[in-house]
Amino acid sequence: MPKHGKRYRALLEKVDLNKVYSIDEAAALIPQIKSARFDETVEVHVKLGIDARKSDQNVRSTVALPHGTGRTVRVLAIAKGEKIAEAQAAGADIAAGEEIIQEILDGRSDFDAVVATPDVMGAVGSKLGRVLGPKGLLPNPKAGTVGFNIGEIVREIKAGRIEFRNDKTGVVHAPIGKASFAPEKIADNLRAFIKAVESAKPESAKGTYLRSVYLSTTMGPSIKVNPSSAHQS
Repeated sequence: MPKHGKRYRALLEKVDLNKVYSIDEAAALIPQIKSARFDETVEVHVKLGIDARKSDQNVRSTVALPHGTGRTVRVLAIAKGEKIAEAQAAGADIAAGEEIIQEILDGRSDFDAVVATPDVMGAVGSKLGRVLGPKGLLPNPKAGTVGFNIGEIVREIKAGRIEFRNDKTGVVHAPIGKASFAPEKIADNLRAFIKAVESAKPESAKGTYLRSVYLSTTMGPSIKVNPSSAHQS
């Protein structure tokens, strides 16, 4: 077991490891467990009662966080005709046609999210699958990043919509804000996230679906959260 430093141990003393906190209580602890000189990301980790080996039990969806993530997302939109202008008007940092595919193949990577209209996905998927796929950036209808409503998609992502999916161990990890956020905003975002994960429950998943929920900062200890408090006012 790795040994934690003095600063981490001091932060750990502020968290009761035997307690399951409500969302509001956990959010209120965030200002007390941040210690880095940078604005730490607030992360949520959800252990799901699924068999990640079975494709029909995998969880993948999106959620629009009420207060965003606190991170500026550079959006690349690939489309045709007037849809390029629509994406640009909606705030896309880069809006282009299929000609940008070659630029990406040549190494261009000044974007954090990629969206596309269905009529360019043939070229995007076949040519960029190996480049964008491993990075989790390939547009996908299930992730809400493919559609002719390209302007709406761009606006939602710029406003703080995020995608989430389980890893091979059945855990979902996601950023839901910054340590500088007011606790009320962190709580709002966490409620929205938990509800979205609940809504994405596969029909074939049996037993307890939300096994555990933990909230943490980039450099701080984890806080165990009661997921049922997402439905308490």
